[in-house]
Amino acid sequence: MNVKVLFPEELLLALREDPESFRKKVLIFTLGKLYEGGRISGGLGAKVLGCDRWEFYRLLSDNGFAVLDYPDAELDQEGEVGSEWHRRIQDQ
Repeated sequence: MNVKVLFPEELLLALREDPESFRKKVLIFTLGKLYEGGRISGGLGAKVLGCDRWEFYRLLSDNGFAVLDYPDAELDQEGEVGSEWHRRIQDQ
């Protein structure tokens, strides 16, 4: 099943967009919001866009979406581990 969303031609003219690039941007932003909200996986997003997962993640990142969303406590722990590794390397 495919779903069609119609936009007035005036929107394309105002944005100076051709239909295909506008369609891809709308898909990226829609999939980005769904991915950020945990509603779809990176694999499904990539499949819908017709690319691999890494390209999907790059497109999301390029368009301002958080690809990796660690909780604050986990980020703090990662920072501590990184600092410890840095100290150990410096001490060698």
